[in-house]
Parts: sequence; structure tokens; C-alpha cells
Amino acid sequence: MNPELYLADLEAKPAALADLAGLLAETDPFAGLPGRIGRVLLLGMGSSRYAAGVAALRLRAAGVEAVAEYASGDLLPPALPDTLVVAISATGGSRETLDALARYRGRSFVLAMTNTPGSPVTEGADLVVPMAAGEERGGVACRTFQHTLALLLALRDRLTGTGTGVPALLRRTAEATGDLLERRDLWLETAAELLDGPDGVHTIAPVERLSSAEQSALMFREGPRRAADACESGDWSHVDVYLTKTLDYRALLFPGSRYDDQAMEWITRRGSAVLAVGGEVPGARASVRYRHDDDRDVALLTETLVAELVAARWWLAGALAEA
Repeated sequence: MNPELYLADLEAKPAALADLAGLLAETDPFAGLPGRIGRVLLLGMGSSRYAAGVAALRLRAAGVEAVAEYASGDLLPPALPDTLVVAISATGGSRETLDALARYRGRSFVLAMTNTPGSPVTEGADLVVPMAAGEERGGVACRTFQHTLALLLALRDRLTGTGTGVPALLRRTAEATGDLLERRDLWLETAAELLDGPDGVHTIAPVERLSSAEQSALMFREGPRRAADACESGDWSHVDVYLTKTLDYRALLFPGSRYDDQAMEWITRRGSAVLAVGGEVPGARASVRYRHDDDRDVALLTETLVAELVAARWWLAGALAEA
């Protein structure tokens, strides 16, 4: 893992997104799916599972029976002929995902989604869908997380027969991502200082975009090795509110939940610090806005970049201090 290369991976996001948009506009990576699918099972760990969770939610909302599971679980759904199993692993070598696949190969239709062609997860798969994110030389799943979300949205469109607007969405996301990168001198220092507390970082997002909170917390843990915790916006008042009473509570809030004001009431009352991303939130100490941030699908694919850039800044500073 390398902080300088990780930052370079982040800076390459707009170009990678544009390439993926072009690829999806020209070809359908899911053309090899069977005609009849009764249910969808998404398997993964870490970032892959975060993306799978919000994808399963969107599939269910569209009328498709779908569930996302930890690949490490023993109590997984049964292997049935009409089940589509989507195994997600950027490296293609996640031990837990490979172990879970053993019970489905030859019994269910297996779709392997990976950024590493020819990796173990593709062995015996009925269909392989490349993430097309390019090599992540920093050693951190950042572009692959973004591409996984995009491809799962395209899978939803394929399964629901609604036609796909994903290429256009990716072009808007590339613009949004580029905007955040180009203007980082205007917001990054403030964001990094606001979130830099002795008790870690807390990330909050609505359930429809919970992956943003989960991935952001992971970026703080994985690179700069900071304590970080993710929470769903409505659930916050039931599980994380207590921390504002005893900790120097610093939060990264992705707005959009009808329960944002409920959380902010307690946060403001107890003098805690919140950075809002993608919207103006009463009581927040600061906000980071970007192009197209009023589009919730663009937000889903873009907003983790704020945490990723803050994490890169802290990680680089730590590396310099150790040098």
C-alpha cells in the first residue's frame, strides 16, 4: 500500500469513469445472462459487500427478489437453478467469496465481477464481468468500488428491462468527480481539519446510500489507520447519538434522509462537528458541494471521494512524519 499511488488512483477516476461509460454504451456485459432468473444473491466482502447491499436494495425496490450477504456466512441461501449468484471481488482472490462460490458452482448461474481477468473467482463462472477500473497501484479499492456500483446499477436495468441510463450517469459522475478534484484546494484543508479529532471519524448516510458511509469509514481505517464508524441516518438516533455526549464527535454526513434533522438536533445541541457533503445542512460546521450533487445516483457514485481525499491527505502526512 502506498499513499502517493493511492492519490494517483483517485485522480484517475474521471478518465476511468469516462472509459466505462463508453464501454457500456457500446456493449452489454450482461448479455450472457439466462432468460429466467427467480432471485439474485450478491456475495462479497468489504467494499464489494457495501456496494452489493445498496444494489440489492435497489433491485428489491424494482420488484426483483434480491439479497446481499457476507460471503463468509455459513447460513447462505440454498443453491437453486433459477438463482443468479453475483460474486464480487476486485482482486478475484477473496478467500471468503471463493469458499462461498463452491456451494453454487454447477447448481446456480454464477456471475463473477472482478477487476482481475483470469483470477480464481472467474474459474467455473458462467459469466465474467470485468470492472474495467484499471490497476489500483495504491493497493486500496477505490476505483473498483465506484465501478462495482455502476455495474450493479446496469445489472438492475438489465434485470428490470427498463433500458439503461448508466452511461449518461457515468458521464455526469465523471464531471462531478472531476469538479471535486479540481477544486480541492478550496475545501480539502477545511474538511481535513474539521474531521481531525482525537476520537476518530463517524460517517452517516441514508440507507439508500449506506455504502457511502461504509466505504468512507473504511478509507479512514485502511490508509491513515484512523478509528472510523459508519451509521445509517435514521438509525443514528438509536445507536450513535450516545457518543455525542462523551466524545469529541466528528462526523461526515451524506444528506438526503428524512431523518437528517433528527440527528442534527442532537449534534447541534451537544456541540459536535459535522461536515456535510453534497448539500447544505442546518447546524453543519461546513459543507462540500460539487457539480450534479442534487442527483442522488451521482451522489452514490461520487461522494466517497471526499473521504478518500481526506484519508489520502492524512495518510501522506503520516508517511512524511515517519520518514
